Amino acid sequence: MAKIAFLGLGRMGQGMAGRMVAAGHEVRVFNRSREKVAELVAQGATAAETPRHAAREADAIIAMVADDTASHAVWFGIDGALAGASAGAFAVECSTLSRAHMLDLAKAAAAQGLRFIDSPVTGLPDAAAAGELTLFVGADAADLDDARPLLAPLCDRIVRFGEVGAGTTYKLIQNLLGSVQIVATAEALRTAELAGLDLPTVMDTLSQGNAASPTVLRVGRLILDDAHDRDITFTAALRLKDTRLGVELADTLGTPAAVGPAALDVFTRLVDAGHGELAETKVIDLLRDSRPE
Repeated sequence: MAKIAFLGLGRMGQGMAGRMVAAGHEVRVFNRSREKVAELVAQGATAAETPRHAAREADAIIAMVADDTASHAVWFGIDGALAGASAGAFAVECSTLSRAHMLDLAKAAAAQGLRFIDSPVTGLPDAAAAGELTLFVGADAADLDDARPLLAPLCDRIVRFGEVGAGTTYKLIQNLLGSVQIVATAEALRTAELAGLDLPTVMDTLSQGNAASPTVLRVGRLILDDAHDRDITFTAALRLKDTRLGVELADTLGTPAAVGPAALDVFTRLVDAGHGELAETKVIDLLRDSRPE
Protein backbone atom coordinates (compact mmCIF):
# COMPACT_ATOMS: atom_id res chain seq x y z
CA MET A 1 0.00 0.00 0.00
CA ALA A 2 1.10 3.55 -0.70
CA LYS A 3 1.60 6.62 1.45
CA ILE A 4 -0.88 9.27 0.33
CA ALA A 5 -1.05 12.93 1.33
CA PHE A 6 -4.50 14.43 0.79
CA LEU A 7 -4.95 18.19 0.91
CA GLY A 8 -8.44 19.68 1.16
CA LEU A 9 -11.50 18.09 2.73
CA GLY A 10 -14.48 19.86 1.24
CA ARG A 11 -17.44 17.69 0.29
CA MET A 12 -15.60 16.32 -2.72
CA GLY A 13 -12.23 15.95 -1.02
CA GLN A 14 -13.71 14.25 1.99
CA GLY A 15 -15.22 11.50 -0.12
CA MET A 16 -12.06 11.13 -2.19
CA ALA A 17 -9.78 10.89 0.84
CA GLY A 18 -12.17 8.38 2.37
CA ARG A 19 -11.81 6.22 -0.73
CA MET A 20 -8.04 6.19 -0.29
CA VAL A 21 -8.38 5.15 3.36
CA ALA A 22 -10.85 2.42 2.42
CA ALA A 23 -8.42 1.13 -0.21
CA GLY A 24 -5.91 0.47 2.56
CA HIS A 25 -3.47 3.27 1.84
CA GLU A 26 -1.65 5.11 4.60
CA VAL A 27 -3.32 8.52 4.31
CA ARG A 28 -2.29 11.81 5.90
CA VAL A 29 -4.86 14.57 5.59
CA PHE A 30 -4.64 18.32 5.88
CA ASN A 31 -7.51 20.79 5.98
CA ARG A 32 -7.91 24.22 7.48
CA SER A 33 -11.17 23.14 9.15
CA ARG A 34 -10.23 20.70 11.90
CA GLU A 35 -13.64 19.05 12.30
CA LYS A 36 -13.42 17.66 8.78
CA VAL A 37 -10.00 16.21 9.59
CA ALA A 38 -11.50 14.48 12.63
CA GLU A 39 -14.01 12.65 10.45
CA LEU A 40 -11.24 11.21 8.29
CA VAL A 41 -9.11 10.33 11.32
CA ALA A 42 -12.05 8.33 12.64
CA GLN A 43 -11.95 6.38 9.39
CA GLY A 44 -8.25 5.61 9.76
CA ALA A 45 -6.38 8.61 8.34
CA THR A 46 -3.68 10.57 10.17
CA ALA A 47 -3.98 14.32 10.72
CA ALA A 48 -1.18 16.56 9.45
CA GLU A 49 -0.47 19.96 10.93
CA THR A 50 0.67 21.42 7.61
CA PRO A 51 0.66 20.39 3.94
CA ARG A 52 4.44 20.01 4.25
CA HIS A 53 3.98 17.50 7.05
CA ALA A 54 1.35 15.63 5.06
CA ALA A 55 3.63 15.38 2.01
CA ARG A 56 6.67 14.06 3.84
CA GLU A 57 7.71 10.67 2.37
CA ALA A 58 4.40 10.42 0.47
CA ASP A 59 4.21 8.41 -2.72
CA ALA A 60 1.46 10.71 -3.98
CA ILE A 61 0.18 14.11 -2.92
CA ILE A 62 -3.40 14.80 -3.96
CA ALA A 63 -5.08 18.20 -3.64
CA MET A 64 -8.78 19.01 -3.94
CA VAL A 65 -9.39 22.64 -3.02
CA ALA A 66 -11.65 25.50 -4.05
CA ASP A 67 -9.55 27.82 -6.20
CA ASP A 68 -6.12 29.13 -7.25
CA THR A 69 -5.61 30.90 -3.92
CA ALA A 70 -6.27 27.76 -1.89
CA SER A 71 -4.13 25.68 -4.24
CA HIS A 72 -1.22 28.09 -3.90
CA ALA A 73 -1.59 27.98 -0.11
CA VAL A 74 -1.34 24.19 0.15
CA TRP A 75 1.46 23.69 -2.37
CA PHE A 76 3.79 26.67 -2.01
CA GLY A 77 5.63 28.36 0.84
CA ILE A 78 7.63 27.11 3.80
CA ASP A 79 4.73 24.93 5.01
CA GLY A 80 3.51 23.94 1.55
CA ALA A 81 3.46 20.42 0.19
CA LEU A 82 6.26 21.12 -2.29
CA ALA A 83 8.57 21.87 0.62
CA GLY A 84 8.00 18.41 2.08
CA ALA A 85 7.68 16.28 -1.06
CA SER A 86 10.21 13.69 -2.14
CA ALA A 87 11.57 13.49 -5.69
CA GLY A 88 9.74 10.86 -7.73
CA ALA A 89 6.43 11.28 -5.92
CA PHE A 90 3.24 12.04 -7.83
CA ALA A 91 1.76 15.52 -7.42
CA VAL A 92 -1.91 15.27 -8.38
CA GLU A 93 -3.99 18.46 -8.56
CA CYS A 94 -7.70 17.55 -8.79
CA SER A 95 -9.10 21.04 -8.23
CA THR A 96 -10.74 23.19 -10.90
CA LEU A 97 -8.19 25.95 -11.35
CA SER A 98 -7.02 28.43 -13.93
CA ARG A 99 -4.86 26.96 -16.66
CA ALA A 100 -2.12 29.47 -15.88
CA HIS A 101 -1.95 28.42 -12.23
CA MET A 102 -1.99 24.72 -13.13
CA LEU A 103 0.97 25.24 -15.47
CA ASP A 104 2.88 27.26 -12.86
CA LEU A 105 2.30 24.54 -10.29
CA ALA A 106 3.40 21.83 -12.72
CA LYS A 107 6.62 23.73 -13.45
CA ALA A 108 7.39 24.11 -9.75
CA ALA A 109 6.66 20.43 -9.09
CA ALA A 110 8.85 19.30 -11.99
CA ALA A 111 11.71 21.46 -10.70
CA GLN A 112 11.66 19.34 -7.55
CA GLY A 113 11.59 16.06 -9.43
CA LEU A 114 7.88 15.35 -8.89
CA ARG A 115 5.68 13.69 -11.48
CA PHE A 116 2.77 16.07 -12.03
CA ILE A 117 -0.75 14.96 -12.93
CA ASP A 118 -3.20 17.71 -13.96
CA SER A 119 -6.43 15.94 -13.01
CA PRO A 120 -9.63 17.91 -12.38
CA VAL A 121 -12.62 15.71 -11.77
CA THR A 122 -16.27 15.57 -12.70
CA GLY A 123 -19.01 14.15 -10.51
CA LEU A 124 -21.03 15.13 -7.45
CA PRO A 125 -20.05 14.38 -3.82
CA ASP A 126 -21.95 11.07 -3.82
CA ALA A 127 -19.84 9.95 -6.78
CA ALA A 128 -16.67 11.02 -4.98
CA ALA A 129 -17.58 8.93 -1.95
CA ALA A 130 -18.40 5.95 -4.16
CA GLY A 131 -15.23 6.18 -6.25
CA GLU A 132 -17.23 6.90 -9.39
CA LEU A 133 -15.63 10.14 -10.55
CA THR A 134 -14.21 10.77 -13.99
CA LEU A 135 -10.70 12.24 -14.06
CA PHE A 136 -9.80 14.68 -16.84
CA VAL A 137 -6.05 14.30 -17.11
CA GLY A 138 -3.23 16.26 -18.63
CA ALA A 139 0.04 14.44 -17.98
CA ASP A 140 2.97 12.61 -19.48
CA ALA A 141 1.56 9.32 -20.75
CA ALA A 142 4.12 7.22 -18.86
CA ASP A 143 3.49 9.13 -15.62
CA LEU A 144 -0.24 8.53 -15.94
CA ASP A 145 0.28 4.83 -16.58
CA ASP A 146 2.37 4.60 -13.41
CA ALA A 147 -0.20 6.61 -11.42
CA ARG A 148 -3.27 4.63 -12.50
CA PRO A 149 -3.14 2.10 -9.62
CA LEU A 150 -3.01 4.95 -7.09
CA LEU A 151 -5.85 6.84 -8.77
CA ALA A 152 -8.08 3.77 -9.21
CA PRO A 153 -9.99 4.10 -5.89
CA LEU A 154 -11.16 7.59 -6.91
CA CYS A 155 -12.76 6.91 -10.25
CA ASP A 156 -14.36 4.60 -12.75
CA ARG A 157 -12.94 6.46 -15.75
CA ILE A 158 -9.77 8.35 -16.64
CA VAL A 159 -9.62 10.43 -19.82
CA ARG A 160 -6.23 11.75 -20.92
CA PHE A 161 -6.53 14.88 -23.06
CA GLY A 162 -2.81 15.41 -23.58
CA GLU A 163 0.09 16.93 -21.69
CA VAL A 164 -0.15 18.97 -18.48
CA GLY A 165 -2.73 21.73 -18.86
CA ALA A 166 -4.97 19.77 -21.21
CA GLY A 167 -7.06 18.26 -18.42
CA THR A 168 -7.78 21.67 -16.92
CA THR A 169 -8.51 23.14 -20.34
CA TYR A 170 -11.18 20.52 -20.97
CA LYS A 171 -12.66 20.91 -17.47
CA LEU A 172 -13.04 24.66 -17.91
CA ILE A 173 -14.71 24.16 -21.30
CA GLN A 174 -17.13 21.63 -19.82
CA ASN A 175 -17.97 23.76 -16.80
CA LEU A 176 -18.53 26.87 -18.89
CA LEU A 177 -20.97 24.90 -21.02
CA GLY A 178 -22.66 23.76 -17.82
CA SER A 179 -22.96 27.35 -16.60
CA VAL A 180 -24.63 28.38 -19.84
CA GLN A 181 -27.08 25.49 -19.53
CA ILE A 182 -27.94 26.37 -15.92
CA VAL A 183 -28.77 29.97 -16.84
CA ALA A 184 -30.68 28.87 -19.95
CA THR A 185 -32.70 26.34 -17.93
CA ALA A 186 -33.62 28.93 -15.31
CA GLU A 187 -34.55 31.41 -18.02
CA ALA A 188 -36.73 28.83 -19.80
CA LEU A 189 -38.55 27.92 -16.59
CA ARG A 190 -39.06 31.58 -15.66
CA THR A 191 -40.51 32.20 -19.12
CA ALA A 192 -42.83 29.22 -18.72
CA GLU A 193 -43.83 30.45 -15.27
CA LEU A 194 -44.68 33.93 -16.56
CA ALA A 195 -46.67 32.37 -19.38
CA GLY A 196 -48.78 30.46 -16.85
CA LEU A 197 -47.52 26.99 -17.73
CA ASP A 198 -47.41 24.24 -15.14
CA LEU A 199 -43.70 23.80 -14.35
CA PRO A 200 -43.80 20.08 -13.46
CA THR A 201 -45.47 19.43 -16.80
CA VAL A 202 -42.84 21.57 -18.53
CA MET A 203 -40.00 19.61 -16.91
CA ASP A 204 -41.60 16.26 -17.63
CA THR A 205 -41.97 17.20 -21.29
CA LEU A 206 -38.47 18.62 -21.51
CA SER A 207 -37.08 15.37 -20.11
CA GLN A 208 -38.50 13.52 -23.10
CA GLY A 209 -37.32 15.99 -25.73
CA ASN A 210 -34.12 16.77 -27.59
CA ALA A 211 -33.43 19.91 -25.52
CA ALA A 212 -32.76 17.85 -22.40
CA SER A 213 -29.28 17.20 -21.02
CA PRO A 214 -28.20 15.83 -17.63
CA THR A 215 -27.57 19.41 -16.49
CA VAL A 216 -30.92 20.71 -17.72
CA LEU A 217 -32.75 17.87 -15.97
CA ARG A 218 -30.78 18.12 -12.71
CA VAL A 219 -31.09 21.89 -12.47
CA GLY A 220 -34.74 21.92 -13.54
CA ARG A 221 -35.74 19.43 -10.88
CA LEU A 222 -33.82 21.28 -8.18
CA ILE A 223 -35.51 24.52 -9.19
CA LEU A 224 -38.91 22.85 -8.93
CA ASP A 225 -37.96 21.56 -5.46
CA ASP A 226 -36.93 25.10 -4.41
CA ALA A 227 -33.88 23.45 -2.83
CA HIS A 228 -31.46 26.36 -2.93
CA ASP A 229 -30.51 26.35 0.75
CA ARG A 230 -30.30 22.64 1.59
CA ASP A 231 -28.34 19.61 0.43
CA ILE A 232 -26.12 21.96 -1.58
CA THR A 233 -23.75 20.16 -3.93
CA PHE A 234 -22.40 23.23 -5.75
CA THR A 235 -22.58 26.80 -4.52
CA ALA A 236 -23.22 29.91 -6.58
CA ALA A 237 -19.76 31.18 -5.59
CA LEU A 238 -18.05 28.09 -6.98
CA ARG A 239 -20.15 28.28 -10.14
CA LEU A 240 -19.12 31.91 -10.57
CA LYS A 241 -15.46 30.96 -10.15
CA ASP A 242 -15.68 28.21 -12.75
CA THR A 243 -17.60 30.43 -15.17
CA ARG A 244 -15.04 33.21 -14.80
CA LEU A 245 -12.15 30.82 -15.43
CA GLY A 246 -13.90 29.43 -18.49
CA VAL A 247 -14.52 32.87 -19.94
CA GLU A 248 -10.93 33.88 -19.23
CA LEU A 249 -9.69 30.78 -21.05
CA ALA A 250 -11.93 31.58 -24.04
CA ASP A 251 -10.63 35.16 -24.06
CA THR A 252 -7.02 33.96 -23.94
CA LEU A 253 -7.62 31.68 -26.93
CA GLY A 254 -9.44 34.38 -28.90
CA THR A 255 -12.79 32.61 -28.88
CA PRO A 256 -15.59 34.87 -30.22
CA ALA A 257 -17.63 34.16 -27.08
CA ALA A 258 -21.10 35.56 -26.50
CA VAL A 259 -23.13 33.24 -24.24
CA GLY A 260 -20.30 32.51 -21.80
CA PRO A 261 -19.94 36.16 -20.78
CA ALA A 262 -23.73 36.39 -20.44
CA ALA A 263 -23.70 33.48 -17.97
CA LEU A 264 -20.81 35.11 -16.15
CA ASP A 265 -22.85 38.30 -15.76
CA VAL A 266 -25.79 36.38 -14.29
CA PHE A 267 -23.70 34.49 -11.74
CA THR A 268 -21.79 37.66 -10.84
CA ARG A 269 -25.08 39.39 -10.05
CA LEU A 270 -26.25 36.35 -8.05
CA VAL A 271 -23.15 36.38 -5.84
CA ASP A 272 -23.15 40.17 -5.56
CA ALA A 273 -26.72 39.89 -4.26
CA GLY A 274 -25.41 37.87 -1.31
CA HIS A 275 -26.28 34.36 -2.46
CA GLY A 276 -22.79 32.98 -2.94
CA GLU A 277 -23.15 30.21 -0.36
CA LEU A 278 -26.53 29.08 -1.66
CA ALA A 279 -26.93 26.57 -4.47
CA GLU A 280 -26.22 27.60 -8.05
CA THR A 281 -29.92 26.98 -8.78
CA LYS A 282 -30.75 30.13 -6.80
CA VAL A 283 -30.31 31.83 -10.17
CA ILE A 284 -34.06 31.29 -10.77
CA ASP A 285 -34.85 33.71 -7.95
CA LEU A 286 -32.50 36.28 -9.41
CA LEU A 287 -34.54 36.12 -12.63
CA ARG A 288 -37.77 36.30 -10.65
CA ASP A 289 -36.57 39.41 -8.85
CA SER A 290 -35.39 41.12 -12.02
CA ARG A 291 -37.50 43.94 -13.30
CA PRO A 292 -37.27 45.54 -16.73
CA GLU A 293 -35.91 49.07 -16.55
